[in-house]
Amino acid sequence: MSDRELSCSNTAGQFMDRGRMNQNGVVQPLLTDLYQITMAYAYWKSGKTDDHAVFDLFFRTNPFHGEFTIFAGLDECLKFLDSFHYSDSDIEYLKQTLPEGTENEFFDYLGNLTAKDVTLYAIDEGTVAFPRVPIIKVEGPLIIVQLLETTLLTLVNYASLMATNAARYRMVAGKHVNLLEFGLRRAQGPDGGLSASKYSYIGGFDGTSNVLAGKLFNIPVKGTHAHAYITSFSGIGELKTRLLKHKSTGVTGDLLELAVQYRQALSQLLDVSMEESSEGELAAMVSYAIAFPDGFMALVDTYDVKRSGLLNFSAVALALNDLGYRAVGVRIDSGDLAYLSCLARETFERVGEHFKVPWFSKLTIVASNDINEDTILSLNEQGHKIDCFGIGTHLVTCQRQPALGCVYKLVEINGQPRIKLSQDVEKVTMPGHKNAFRLYSADGHALIDLLQKVTEPPPAVGQKVLCRHPFQESKRAYVIPSHVESLYKIYWQNGKICQPLPRLEQVRERVQMSLKTLRNDHKRTLNPTPYKVAVSDNLYNFIHDLWLQNAPIGELS
Repeated sequence: MSDRELSCSNTAGQFMDRGRMNQNGVVQPLLTDLYQITMAYAYWKSGKTDDHAVFDLFFRTNPFHGEFTIFAGLDECLKFLDSFHYSDSDIEYLKQTLPEGTENEFFDYLGNLTAKDVTLYAIDEGTVAFPRVPIIKVEGPLIIVQLLETTLLTLVNYASLMATNAARYRMVAGKHVNLLEFGLRRAQGPDGGLSASKYSYIGGFDGTSNVLAGKLFNIPVKGTHAHAYITSFSGIGELKTRLLKHKSTGVTGDLLELAVQYRQALSQLLDVSMEESSEGELAAMVSYAIAFPDGFMALVDTYDVKRSGLLNFSAVALALNDLGYRAVGVRIDSGDLAYLSCLARETFERVGEHFKVPWFSKLTIVASNDINEDTILSLNEQGHKIDCFGIGTHLVTCQRQPALGCVYKLVEINGQPRIKLSQDVEKVTMPGHKNAFRLYSADGHALIDLLQKVTEPPPAVGQKVLCRHPFQESKRAYVIPSHVESLYKIYWQNGKICQPLPRLEQVRERVQMSLKTLRNDHKRTLNPTPYKVAVSDNLYNFIHDLWLQNAPIGELS
């Protein structure tokens, strides 16, 4: 455990070891690109230690062909600022790594650097964000804010991508279907797995299979068993125990005997031959039910859902019921999920009615098996009966788009604006220290995000505001907002966090509240309406004047 594993207590899970920090120990000043440190030396050598800079962290395009992004990762950025310091071993490593001739005084300078002179502005974590609107602004001494670049980007890029992906799954699944993240084994390493669990929960998932994520972040942990448990039994003769005490009376009953009796009756009811069903599967389910009588959920597709899995599960579930317990449900991990879920629901309804067990018809049906957004949309069209999706690979690896593409650009130095030009207009930066506002219509929906120079007065409710496309002169409109939201808060200043950090559950709630402010056509999966981001007339003219000043004048000959 390194000395950097410091945590903000308000995000720690309830089972966090006392004194143990909740910041990832990998997140430290050396988690950066080498050029950040070589630039820092060049700045230092050039006498720029007193220069004051402003950087914008933003993205250029929404992911997954959508029209919104969920901002996430802010709490980790603040923990990083709080612990920013080069250790003695860091300095020794840099002395060996930087080119020969790097002056020792520079290493002394690095050894004394902290983030106390940095100011960080950000939108609230869990808020919907849009291209070109900075989600974080960093202001402070040039060298230190330059050194923060790569680390801040790695903390925000995947977190925001993951939260956005999860939010999209939540939207297509609907409010009444549970979503569980099952992706640890397929994630990009252990840190990727933990981040996926954390930010899928923020985006709207209900739980994770990742036990460490449950401990660190207080996320509900869920799981059943693998096919290996079923196939580890070949027959009922392998059962070492078959007895279970009644939940209420304490009288011991033979769960296997009861299950075998029910299996025979169910075979006739469901028109399924017992000879076709697996005895090993029955033994495995009895064994698992004895281990977890109050949480019995079983995989039913190891052999055949219709001819074996549902028959054996229903027999064991009815036997549990005789002993005072209620089974939870089944998981289907292969095959035609729409058809098999409907078959399972129909089976449970028939069994519940026949044996006068009303709750049986409402047993939970969980589906897994390489599920993605399109799979859920297709299942919705087919009228599935699934109560819960377990989603792994496509969720945690963000297979539809593996990176968000946030960038970190210098926009002001010593009070003077800076602009980066490009033949690709999308890569031209918007210079200067800016404020951002979200303007709302009378029905409560977000209309447009407006960027202004910090010296401009904020837009006022009920007053006409000219909103312009930052680069296309003819695209402009007047907006009369019914509500104006200032997007930025100061989250870090004078060496400390300035805002109370919400719990993970509160960020999760904010995601859903923020999404409700968008019109449905902005959120739809296919061909969503683009959300407008604009600049004030003042900022528009400022950008284009600076563009002309900095663009080289060609010469024809």
